[in-house]
Amino acid sequence: MLDGVELFLQVLAEEKGYASNTIVAYRNDLTQFHDFVADTCHRSAWREVTEEDLASYLGWLRMDLEYATATVARKVAAVKSFFHHLASLGALPGDPTKEMDSPRVRKYTPVSLSENEVEQLLRAPLQSNGARSLRDAALLELLYATGMRVSEIVNLDLDQIDLEHGSVHCVARNRHKDRVLPFYRRTAEAVYGYLTKGRPSLVRDNEEPALFLNHRGQRLTRQGLWLIIKRYVKQTGIKTTVTPHTLRHSFARHMLSGGADVHKVQGLLGHANVSTTQVYTQSQVREAYEEAHPRAT
Repeated sequence: MLDGVELFLQVLAEEKGYASNTIVAYRNDLTQFHDFVADTCHRSAWREVTEEDLASYLGWLRMDLEYATATVARKVAAVKSFFHHLASLGALPGDPTKEMDSPRVRKYTPVSLSENEVEQLLRAPLQSNGARSLRDAALLELLYATGMRVSEIVNLDLDQIDLEHGSVHCVARNRHKDRVLPFYRRTAEAVYGYLTKGRPSLVRDNEEPALFLNHRGQRLTRQGLWLIIKRYVKQTGIKTTVTPHTLRHSFARHMLSGGADVHKVQGLLGHANVSTTQVYTQSQVREAYEEAHPRAT
């Protein structure tokens, strides 16, 4: 897939005369997009990319990476140009970006699960008591209880979990801030069960610091976590579109609907601006209106 990107960049440089700095920006943006659709959406060819994949990518940029609108707009422009190029060559059956534009970024509504759907998902691993099931139960419980980003939870080390006080120390990476996130007893019990009965069966190197391990005894990856979630979504029959950050979005929605202060939720999520957190309250108001006025939608 990246070969197609390089050929596109060659066209920009040789036929359209784009500056070297612009080429570098295009390469960075398209490489990031490639990694997302390959790792998260599991696409192996550009013709497989769908409008739903594009919507998920926009949401990831805006809600999870918290890029400014101008930055997202630049990345959207790069993706649109690339797909227009592929479509012009006949490499695609159609251009999935034809309806994609920057204003949609500002209107993006994060997808979340209902409390009942979350409960179904959290209980799914409990049908077995093997090492991986214990890991999955702890992983899903911790994701929902803390609202951590996927990148944050897979990067957790053993010394960041405090079961006695029911909290996890989320270490800053990139532009994010360190924060200590509380979790409830149910989560502590799930993590304790994994640490005492699950992780010892997975670990290969006693010096491995990672909290969550894969079947090879190595740190669980983002892609591995995504596959775990997809498996349980399929197992439970949940119809809602679920992405790696759906439990994070669900955590925020349920906290706010339960009466939590938006600034408190902002701090727990690690959002730099409260306006990012307010997207959840805005979507709640919109959904309540649509439910009360079905003919208006």
